[in-house]
Amino acid sequence: SPSCPRVGGACPCRVSSVLNRDVKQFGKKHMFDRSEETCWNSDQGTCQWVTLDFPRTVKVSQLHIQFQGGFSSRLCTLEGCRAGEGLVKISDLYPEDINAMQISFAAFQVEETVLDKLKITFENSTDFFGRIVVYHLGVLGERL
Repeated sequence: SPSCPRVGGACPCRVSSVLNRDVKQFGKKHMFDRSEETCWNSDQGTCQWVTLDFPRTVKVSQLHIQFQGGFSSRLCTLEGCRAGEGLVKISDLYPEDINAMQISFAAFQVEETVLDKLKITFENSTDFFGRIVVYHLGVLGERL
């Protein structure tokens, strides 16, 4: 909706890891390119994460995330903060894991929060090795 534009995409983003360090094929930029063909693929290990540093303060209202089934997270922890402050927990999300070759899409209504930084931690991967595969990540809200 026009009142709820995408606020995370062009902003600086960090990820916990990239599969085989192959940034060209599996890097973080693929979460924001709106392509069904590309994705961020983490390396193995527990608690992969993504952080977004917004260039301007935003009021987040929704988070859209699309995993690959079998490589999703049963629990996502959202943390956020204003510039210069420490991260504070906002909420827990419980995405669905869809059958291995499918792509699950979940839109989460996030408690509206005013932030300069957002961290999404994938606490409980459905993959035995802890890998996470995200095709699409969208943060919606308003720039303040």
